[in-house]
Amino acid sequence: MRTGMLALAAGLACLMLLPVLLPVWLVLLLLALGLLLLRGRFYPVALFLFGLCWANTSAQWALEDRLPIELDGQTLWIEGRVVSLPDHNDGVVRFQLEQVSSRRHELPQRLRLAWYGGPELQAGEQWRLAVRLKRPRGLVNLQGFDYEAWLLAQRIGATGTVKVGKRLQAAGGLSAWRDALRQRVLAVDAYGRAGGVAALVLGDGSGLSRTDWRVLQDTGTVHLLVISGQHVSLFAVALYGLVAGLARLGCWPRALPWLPCACALAFAGALSYGLLAGFEVPVRRACVSIAAVLLWRLRFRHLGIWTPLLLAWVVVLLFEPLAVLQAGFWLSFGAVAVLLMVFGGRLGVRSMGWSWWHAQWTIALGLLPFFLLLGLPISASGPLANLIAVPWVSFLVVPLALLGVLLLPVPWLGEGLIWLAGLLLEVLFQLLASIAALLPAWLPMLLPFWAWLLIALGVLCVLAPPGVPLRLPGLIMLVLLCFTPQQLPQEGQAEVWQLDVGQGQALLVRTRSHALLYDAGPSFGDFDLGERVVVPSLRALGIDRLDLMLLSHADNDHAGGALAILQQLQVDQVLSGEVARLDPRVQAEACRDGASWQWDGVRFTTWHWAQAASSNALSCVLKVEAAGESLLLTGDIDSQAERWLINQGRDVQVDWLQVPHHGSRSSSSAFFLNTVAPRGALLSRGHNNQFGHPHPQVLARYQARGIEVYDSVHSGALRIRLGANEAPTAWRAQPRFWREK
Repeated sequence: MRTGMLALAAGLACLMLLPVLLPVWLVLLLLALGLLLLRGRFYPVALFLFGLCWANTSAQWALEDRLPIELDGQTLWIEGRVVSLPDHNDGVVRFQLEQVSSRRHELPQRLRLAWYGGPELQAGEQWRLAVRLKRPRGLVNLQGFDYEAWLLAQRIGATGTVKVGKRLQAAGGLSAWRDALRQRVLAVDAYGRAGGVAALVLGDGSGLSRTDWRVLQDTGTVHLLVISGQHVSLFAVALYGLVAGLARLGCWPRALPWLPCACALAFAGALSYGLLAGFEVPVRRACVSIAAVLLWRLRFRHLGIWTPLLLAWVVVLLFEPLAVLQAGFWLSFGAVAVLLMVFGGRLGVRSMGWSWWHAQWTIALGLLPFFLLLGLPISASGPLANLIAVPWVSFLVVPLALLGVLLLPVPWLGEGLIWLAGLLLEVLFQLLASIAALLPAWLPMLLPFWAWLLIALGVLCVLAPPGVPLRLPGLIMLVLLCFTPQQLPQEGQAEVWQLDVGQGQALLVRTRSHALLYDAGPSFGDFDLGERVVVPSLRALGIDRLDLMLLSHADNDHAGGALAILQQLQVDQVLSGEVARLDPRVQAEACRDGASWQWDGVRFTTWHWAQAASSNALSCVLKVEAAGESLLLTGDIDSQAERWLINQGRDVQVDWLQVPHHGSRSSSSAFFLNTVAPRGALLSRGHNNQFGHPHPQVLARYQARGIEVYDSVHSGALRIRLGANEAPTAWRAQPRFWREK
């Protein structure tokens, strides 16, 4: 039985390893082969094939429910029902729409929409909306959140921006009740932490600020302020323990067997908590896992402690195979597996305090390979922070919050309990902020597979039972994490990265011992691409210090992320072609026309039209020359600045050109392209951006001259080894079945 379950589990999990989905004919062939093998001794192979085929088919259905290509970027009138809890933040309403219909087109059944300056939406309402729809697409970089994988795992077939809308039907049903309950919770003056209470009770994290999330990430406690298996499981354990305690005291009716009643009450409680929290994917996963554990406790304890974990894995993936695309799936199951491996079957009795501390550091160490593989920040303070925060939230805050919400109809009492829960949350956040200030999260560099494999083996050795003599070799393997060699450019060459930052720009130029960042990406309120894309990408390359950050000019799409980068990395010098308009906290110096220097045999030269009349024309231009190959970074210069550059007698003929102003019609003049004569051009822009970049006439100029344009929309992050005369490497070209090409 266990062998078959392992085979089925492996087949379901193999989905994430597929570069492309299997064609229908191959799926049918594998199913037929599985049926032939099912009755023989090779039945595990059959179950593996069944799992793989089901996961592949489910993923194919999700891909087929995406917005048709011909509707990408089109504005349509649609109708649908608001589901989940809308997120109202900084004048933007973000929400999901289901049961979507249109008079002329067949659309995906679930959309993720944003309404700038939109009204107060409530879950359960029916709306008619004019929406500019886009196919699911995210930024692709060395490290960072894979938005496309997340959208597919949520089975969201399109994103969009609402232009105008009309409410057709008022809110109703469970979603409307949850939304009304959220409003009552947020109305309580709970030391400014009502949003945290709503996150714990209703699974709505919109009330947590950007600073709150950073503190939680730095201390490895994000799992505490979102509805996770831990909260639901503790609630189920409390109900189970209540019945077991009454039975032990002789207070339980003898006519009712206590064990089945305890299991039923625990599962009913977990399900009720899940419905209150919206029954999102993590909650569904937790409820399935709890059901598996309770079933094991009721009937199958003789099968061993690993059986409920394996059963939960199989059931979760049978219901939702796309869960393997979410980091939470691997972290939650990984944490339970580590605890079972460390504590399962161990002899001897340890104190409660020692066991609790042992659990924290073993989970932190055991999940290390998962964090490295998923590219997530690693919190050195996590064991200490969780040692305090887990019981604080689980045994104090959550019970008070749940009881407060339950007693809201009772005047003063419910609000008083929510106020007390908010006070306890505020105390906790103050403590976590102090810990985070001492030990912030660490973003490791991108490891080669062999190094990751050795580190994973080292973790297994360190967590082995005390009698197994492998701990010292395991510790030696873990040292690799600190001393993994970097692949640095050769002397006289430079490595150039055009990062994928949407409608903005950020390029890294690295020599053997120096690093320069040209532009810092955009920032839109709490969504700062400098923090979310540029810093993780630099960390992935092993860069924690910049010799120079050169901001071409002060427009947000080029300089918006600068402050976040300065706060998280050491930057020796900042230059800009437009110092006066920058945030004063950036403290930049003016770009000098004709300045030149060398790093490791690579020459850098800046040019600047100080008398230019427009912000774009003030962009500081940078030329990089390495081993006979050259690159020109132009910022947002227009045709007038292009002509000025050439008339000054500058040597602008290069091999690679950064397309000026994202391909705007006012740039890339024929005169400029004829003079520069590049063989390739780098274009950084957002998919279906509102400015229409790049303009068709501009693209036609490049095509007419045989200049190949490497568009960030199609390439993702792009790497050029300047001085090696090689073709660029596009990060989006790495095969992933969920990724748009």
